[in-house]
Amino acid sequence: MTERHVPVLVAGGSLVGLSTSVLLADQGVPHLLVESHRGTAIHPRAASFHQRTMEVFRSVGLQGAVEQAAAGEFVQNGAIMAVESLGGKELAYFFHSYNEGVEGLSPTDRLFVTQVGLEPVLRERAAGLGAEHRFGTELVSFEQHDDHVRSVIRSRDDGSEEVVVSDYLVAADGAHSRIREQLGIAMSGRGSFADCVTIYFKSDVRPMLGDRNLSVVYVNHPTLLGFFRFSITADSGFLAVFSTTAADGTRDTNVGEDMPTERGVELVRTALGCAPDHPVDIESVQRWNAGAATAEAFSARRVFLAGDAAHVMPPTGGFGGNTGVADAHNLAWKLAMVTKGHAGPGLLTSYDEERRPIGALTVEQAYTRYVLRVDPSLPQDDLQSPLDDASIELGAIYRSGAVADTSTPEAPLDDPRSHSWAPGTRAPHVELADGRSTVDVAGHGFALVTSGVPDDWAKVADETSASLGLPITVQQVGADSGLQGAALIRPDGVVAWRTSEAAPVAGLDAVLAGLLDRSPPA
Repeated sequence: MTERHVPVLVAGGSLVGLSTSVLLADQGVPHLLVESHRGTAIHPRAASFHQRTMEVFRSVGLQGAVEQAAAGEFVQNGAIMAVESLGGKELAYFFHSYNEGVEGLSPTDRLFVTQVGLEPVLRERAAGLGAEHRFGTELVSFEQHDDHVRSVIRSRDDGSEEVVVSDYLVAADGAHSRIREQLGIAMSGRGSFADCVTIYFKSDVRPMLGDRNLSVVYVNHPTLLGFFRFSITADSGFLAVFSTTAADGTRDTNVGEDMPTERGVELVRTALGCAPDHPVDIESVQRWNAGAATAEAFSARRVFLAGDAAHVMPPTGGFGGNTGVADAHNLAWKLAMVTKGHAGPGLLTSYDEERRPIGALTVEQAYTRYVLRVDPSLPQDDLQSPLDDASIELGAIYRSGAVADTSTPEAPLDDPRSHSWAPGTRAPHVELADGRSTVDVAGHGFALVTSGVPDDWAKVADETSASLGLPITVQQVGADSGLQGAALIRPDGVVAWRTSEAAPVAGLDAVLAGLLDRSPPA
């Protein structure tokens, strides 16, 4: 077998793997992505993307392309609501419009785009940045050593095998991750509570839909629980079915065991609330499990879990894909710093420290929404109270060695409306004089944002940059930003350090060196 070396091997080429690849390529990290399927997604999953995810795509120049792909698939900014059936009784509105309550919190909007529409955009951008992808190629085995990971990959076309020696391996290989299983990392949480199906169908739903703009429609019918999404043309869509109830009251949470075409048609018609002879054509049926669990570790030496390999959650809230992209965003810049020699390996320990707690919280919040919106018969004794959606999406708080301040809030999440600038939180969106946002300023390095005199802080930034060999951008913000003093922003847009002093303070180089697991400058 031939043998080659790459700094990073990414196993998995769906949403999270491709996001990891784009982010690594944008940071200039050579890597190889392998995916057993021969192409990108063919089922329109993971359709809702939150503002933080759109900020990530914005950071690699993809905001416009993703928005364009989304506009071609769905009417945007619709309601999220519940009905007895689409043509029947309305039960509740969770959001009257998808961006309700988050206006002005980001330079981006929430939107709906399927993986069918999104993944080719990510793949093309990664390739344009120099990434190497091998679809139709599977990871056969891997073994860890003190200074590398040795993996064997195999082409599904001709069966040829190759050894890949990488510094690190990213496992983005899904909910049934073979890499996680080989590492012996267990999942803990609620487990699986429904064997579900998604029924993809063609049917004219306009008579039932009317003039309503509905992005997600939960169906709480006496005989079934599920949710709809419809295409922009309202002549196709999918119905995800969580459970059904028979005439005698017997409830079935294992609907995926048997779903003949005629049963699928019956369920779609029931959920639509249409005439019994309304035309419905079933295109395909996909079986899946609704579950809620988090890996007990997100890393093991040189291997890192991301996306569904690290956490699984029900679709209520639309958190799953977004949480996976957040994993990729947190990990990619750290891998870049370490593989380029700008940081010590200890920086990578912060990936588990930061992402696992917020991943577990998000899993529980998705479960809470599932119980409250879909299935109140599930256990509620230790159910978390629902937290603010905007705070879940934009208010993660990281506590790790990559955050250099002990004043991090004790609350589980930061309120993005508060402009707290607290260490460990996302730097808030503030529109700058040139039309950019504060979420744009870090780029591939660090940024020093100040409400003081920028020229004074520029001298400190230049000295620190020269000392550590890292670019540091200085950006002034006004009094309306909520920032008093200065804040050091990481490449992922997270506040790493803050001072309330308006005038420059000494020791910034030592602070940054500590964040990066480097020896203090002499």
